[in-house]
Amino acid sequence: MALTLSSSAFADGSAIPKRFTCDGENVSPPLSWTGAPDSARSFVLIVDDPDAPSGTFTHWVLYDIPGGTHALAEGQKAGGVGHSGRNDFAKTGYGGPCPPRGHGAHRYYFTLSALDVATLGLPDGAGRLQVEAKMRGHAVGTAKVMGSYERK
Repeated sequence: MALTLSSSAFADGSAIPKRFTCDGENVSPPLSWTGAPDSARSFVLIVDDPDAPSGTFTHWVLYDIPGGTHALAEGQKAGGVGHSGRNDFAKTGYGGPCPPRGHGAHRYYFTLSALDVATLGLPDGAGRLQVEAKMRGHAVGTAKVMGSYERK
């Protein structure tokens, strides 16, 4: 069985509800996954917007999610489920979709990677590039779900 990622808040390819954006409550949507490989000892979640005017914009980096985890609750904070990395808002934690007004809908990819190591050995606040460098050679599965959002 392949690793699959989904959200009860939006279907893959559909609009992300305002609640999970900068125009709403700016809380992370609930996520769940199935089909993790037996060798998965931890997970990394990266959320990004490849349609940002300045290039791909990272909204959330969450790493060292324990291997026995199969879901993240709405409004999830790090704490017991891993470490929060620094996003491109220069903050740790989730930063919801917030595309420039009048630029059309942007796509937001929630990418979950299963790793064969329990920890990346990074402190809270590591950046995406640091996390991705430590992940190299350790991914044993990847899943994505994509939602869109447009500010009018």
